[in-house]
Amino acid sequence: MHKFKITAAKNDQFIAKFVYNAETMVWSESYASKASAKNCIESIKKNAPDAVVVDLTNDEDGKGYRFEIAGSKDGQFFVRFVASNGETMVRSETYTSKASAKNCIESVKKNGPDAPVEDES
Repeated sequence: MHKFKITAAKNDQFIAKFVYNAETMVWSESYASKASAKNCIESIKKNAPDAVVVDLTNDEDGKGYRFEIAGSKDGQFFVRFVASNGETMVRSETYTSKASAKNCIESVKKNGPDAPVEDES
């Protein structure tokens, strides 16, 4: 089951996560308030389905809300969801294949809008 979670972080902060069963697919930076973590989730639910996918490993670029496929130093791939102001909202783990990174994007686009939100903080 896909769902969003708000979890506690260090220093009384909060993290927004999108999970499938027990696997965290993407997570946010730490937010000072729970309201900010909730806003992050609501923005993903609203903007991810129609967001373009930009493959930075192929020198593509984009504007507005977008998913970016980026390369890591060890030759793997990870995903970022970026807001229209250029700020990274969430990122994924690294994947050995670009296809796995694309699967992560498709899951957030398809399952994110209707995913329930659990507050575990």
